[in-house]
Amino acid sequence: MVNDKLKKQNKTKQKTTKASVEQKSSKSQKTHKNQKSQKTQKTTKSQKVQKAQKPGKAVKASKPLKSSKAAKSSKPKHKLKIIPLGGLLEIGKNMTAFEYGNDMIIIDVGMAFGGEDTPGIDCVIQDYTYIRQNAHKLRGIVLTHGHEDHIGGLPYFLREFKCPVYGGKLTIELVRHKLEDNGISLKGIGLNACKNGEVVKLGNSFTAEFVRVNHSIACSYAIALRTPVGVVVHSGDFKIDYTPINGKVIDLQRFGELGHEGVLCFMCESTNVEKEGSSPSEKYVGESFQRIFQKAEGRIIVATFSSNVHRMQQIITAAEKYGRHVALCGRSMINVFNAANSLGYIDMLPDTIIDISAIKRYADEEVVVLTTGSQAEPMSALSRMAFASHREVEIREGDTVIISAHPIPGNEKPIYKLIDELFKRGADVIYESLAEVHVSGHAYRNEIKLLHTLLKPKFFIPVHGEYRMLFRHAQLAQSLGQDPEDIFILRNGDVFETDGVRAEVTGEVPAQAILIDGSSATVRDDHVMSDRMHLGESGCISISLTIDDATETLACRPSVASMGFLFDDEKDDVHEGLADYVEGLIENRADPAELIETRIVTRAFRNGVREYLYDRTKRRPMVLMNVSHVSLGKGKKRR
Repeated sequence: MVNDKLKKQNKTKQKTTKASVEQKSSKSQKTHKNQKSQKTQKTTKSQKVQKAQKPGKAVKASKPLKSSKAAKSSKPKHKLKIIPLGGLLEIGKNMTAFEYGNDMIIIDVGMAFGGEDTPGIDCVIQDYTYIRQNAHKLRGIVLTHGHEDHIGGLPYFLREFKCPVYGGKLTIELVRHKLEDNGISLKGIGLNACKNGEVVKLGNSFTAEFVRVNHSIACSYAIALRTPVGVVVHSGDFKIDYTPINGKVIDLQRFGELGHEGVLCFMCESTNVEKEGSSPSEKYVGESFQRIFQKAEGRIIVATFSSNVHRMQQIITAAEKYGRHVALCGRSMINVFNAANSLGYIDMLPDTIIDISAIKRYADEEVVVLTTGSQAEPMSALSRMAFASHREVEIREGDTVIISAHPIPGNEKPIYKLIDELFKRGADVIYESLAEVHVSGHAYRNEIKLLHTLLKPKFFIPVHGEYRMLFRHAQLAQSLGQDPEDIFILRNGDVFETDGVRAEVTGEVPAQAILIDGSSATVRDDHVMSDRMHLGESGCISISLTIDDATETLACRPSVASMGFLFDDEKDDVHEGLADYVEGLIENRADPAELIETRIVTRAFRNGVREYLYDRTKRRPMVLMNVSHVSLGKGKKRR
């Protein structure tokens, strides 16, 4: 079994998370392993390198590494470092740095959204400290695809670091829009669109080949990264769809060729590793749309992820088949459609798309609204339609609403609340548990096994997932014959090093989550987060005191205000009672010479206030004290 505890790698207590799997201990197996290693190093190494140098189509005169053969035939000058800065033991903010000698490249710069433990946070990005310390080595960024958890951090990253960016056509177009929206100049940033089989040279140590995969967004690629010590394959997000909407099947032949040439390390996504079998094809969703559109009599409103261009195409195709026009709703939906359409990825009739403001001019049975809001985001278009706050569309009886997405884990309650509201308004709501209106864009276990079998890597690093997913993926690799000592479960910040023969985790770099809150970017502050959660759960109460400096007494009765704590029918009584209680604590203090301001900061005073409130309400709000000073003179007091 894979050991679920993370090992300590060295005496300086630099933590590693190398997965330990129960080892086979027979002498014959060890002998076989040594013979296999010697054979790999002495007999076939040069042959593998010659095959690995097979050039693809180059981007901007890029070439395979000239020095790779020499480097492989002799001991390499440096070790390859693989440093995940995001995406491990978590979902989102994927980012991995690869470093060799004086060159460093990055695969993906994503972001994540704040969770229940980070209220008010706009998004979460990676810690760029290590990149900042080695910025002179940075040769470029390679993007696997255009989802936010892979490109969402680029506006923050490219504001500080200027370097070339490589990705598929749609990915680059989405990045271009994202940078423009954030006011980031493209000066010093080269945006380079690549296609299947193209190879780009990054510094003197790396070339990256784009290998087509299927996913829930067009232009998705795995990356075959050639280094002086061997080939590293990064899967990106993928599935194996034999009947994809655009007709472009994952390039399994190329994966097989890479496996035949020899793969040093495979980094594979783990999102659906817990699901047995194979993921359904996207075409099944299209067939469901056809059946639903045929039966629907009123308006059809479809909510889905804006980035799913293939889903968008199937909705448009079904609408055209049954004589309907499509109105796009939601900024991100419109932006992605425009980017995809400009690249020729949308096949439609000239008059299919109409403006959302024009739907009132068409009969209900002629309208489809394609909208954002499949995750019940409070300000999304679908939520505003459901709660009658959208300017153009309000859900009414006779509408058919299709939620074509799977709830993000932890987000089920808001989605079902939204579905309840849609039903209350008379809509016929169709969602995943009722019909095949969504399939995953991530590989299930059988698909993951196929890539492992084709690539036959020496080392394996599971990526893109929480710990249980990485653990299950490590078990899967072991079941396919992967040496347990060559499987590494890493944490963000771990430094994985290999010379092409051996590998180990040698240390760690800063990799804290950076919280984006408005214009602030900072590491997590537990005090701030706990205060926000406290405010959200129990509210706050404020006590304002005015002290007469001339007499060192209260100049007036304490003023009490509260927010999110008391209901209207109890507010006045509690406020009045608390004011009397505080006034009594101050005026009847044991030492009349004690300054009021000294008294109110004591633990006894604050605990007394908290206990009074708990006795009255059985709740514990945050208590705020405000003090102001006046000088009224002896005998004067304001009420």
